[in-house]
Amino acid sequence: MTAFTLNPRSSNREIVEGRQFQGIDEAVIYSIDTAVWGGSPSNLTVVVKQLSDGSDATSTVMNPNSPSVSTDTITLSSLDSLTEGEVYRVEVQFDIGSDTFECFFYVYAEL
Repeated sequence: MTAFTLNPRSSNREIVEGRQFQGIDEAVIYSIDTAVWGGSPSNLTVVVKQLSDGSDATSTVMNPNSPSVSTDTITLSSLDSLTEGEVYRVEVQFDIGSDTFECFFYVYAEL
């Protein structure tokens, strides 16, 4: 599992760790620590976009799409079946209290 950290309420919603590189034959479970934004996230939504054409690739590369929460940590479903040379933008939206937040990270698919 690869764990990420959020920027504390900054204007930059990209995860602190930046771009990720993943082999096309790998299956990686990513997690996001939301403590700096208040923790205890709910109402999770995850979308994976293929940047070459902007299409929604979620059903292809994150199937099933069933993120979970444990305390302050969001754990995504496994990201796999990537296409070599593609760049994917993983967007994670969640609620903390009455606020809705969204963060994202990029995954570069390598051979």
